[in-house]
Amino acid sequence: MAEDIKAKLDQYRTAPFDARFPNQNQTRNCWSNYLDYHRCQKALNAKGVDTTPCEWYRRVYKSLCPVGWIEKWDGQRDDGSFPGKI
Repeated sequence: MAEDIKAKLDQYRTAPFDARFPNQNQTRNCWSNYLDYHRCQKALNAKGVDTTPCEWYRRVYKSLCPVGWIEKWDGQRDDGSFPGKI
């Protein structure tokens, strides 16, 4: 399992098509993957498990989201004012 995930991460170039977000506007896709990454990190850290599977979400949101949004959201999470449920 871990080898399969690592192989996919090594071959990763850009965000693949996601049928949940068929339109050109990828804002919601960006938001979902940002939340999924941080939820995954939180859940796997709580279990004391390796967080390598979460890297997929990080790579997707890094390729879809503008840097300004990511910086803003990271700042909001640090301040405790982030609007999403993680």
